[in-house]
Amino acid sequence: AEVADADRVKLAAGVLGAMFLTRDFAPLVLLAGHGSETVNNPHAAGLDCGACCGQTGEVNARALADLLNDAAVRVGLVDEGILIPESTHFLPGLHNTTTDEVVLYDLDQVPAALQDELAELQAWLGAAAQRARRERAGRLGLAELGDSDLAAAVDTRARDWSEVRPEWALANNAAFVVAPRSRTAAMNLEGRSFLHDYHWQDDEGFGVLELIMTAPMVVTHWINMQYYTSTVDNQRYGSGNKVLHNVVGSRVGVFEGNGGDLRIGLPMQSLHNGEQWMHTPLRLSVFIEAPREPIDNIIARHETVRHLVDNGWLYLFRIDSETGAVECRVNGEWSARS
Repeated sequence: AEVADADRVKLAAGVLGAMFLTRDFAPLVLLAGHGSETVNNPHAAGLDCGACCGQTGEVNARALADLLNDAAVRVGLVDEGILIPESTHFLPGLHNTTTDEVVLYDLDQVPAALQDELAELQAWLGAAAQRARRERAGRLGLAELGDSDLAAAVDTRARDWSEVRPEWALANNAAFVVAPRSRTAAMNLEGRSFLHDYHWQDDEGFGVLELIMTAPMVVTHWINMQYYTSTVDNQRYGSGNKVLHNVVGSRVGVFEGNGGDLRIGLPMQSLHNGEQWMHTPLRLSVFIEAPREPIDNIIARHETVRHLVDNGWLYLFRIDSETGAVECRVNGEWSARS
């Protein structure tokens, strides 16, 4: 069924507000999802987007770009206090986390006036892909390759039906940072942190913070706990040796070998490179830059969040905006951490 214009406007306003993307729009705005590229891989969903229920983010990126490029939606957004310039165009894309390429969609819809910006964006993405591959090369055992050979090697891994470790996905994840990007921009987080750009001063009523703590924070915990349990007890909470897996039914799950029960969790090849563990099992550390009171109020209102925090399934820290000091919440009380 068709979605009413009023509902489309409300959806667009909610998404833009949650991203704090409500003013100073660039002429060309890239909306990028992420997904992996593998073949003969029953665990492919584990390499795709956790927030998309094990799918890629392509549909989300393309649907949102279509929504925000709609003239009727833009007219409605004016009443929501959001003015998108007529010259602004939203472009959907997908980050291939196996090869680090970024595919751009619907290029034929990019206005002629923005072709220079598009070319510049493509050059930036090409350079970023090269740097990302170089950063990951050591963990893949490809550090000795030159840039062109490295690009070819990761492309081969994505297409090789016998490759059991096409990428390391979110192995070694350890933290979720909810703060202005400037807080971490100068840090090398080594690919171990989920980042959510957040400015509490612009969040009237702290509705965005509530959304973050009840959705992305919960999802990052799920991801972290999947890696944690699959590492500390792979026999019970992981799925064993990927080489021995047999797919059951229409990808319902896998057996290990020719019998037994369905296996759950991640296979050893997603956690171990054959010589050492590639994931350190740590409970997720969540850092939120916001005042104490709204954080405490949100925890009190939501049982799921309260269980995660109060029962120690994750560690919750608060960053003071003025001093940069960090506090940890333990047993409902905040205490300073150096």
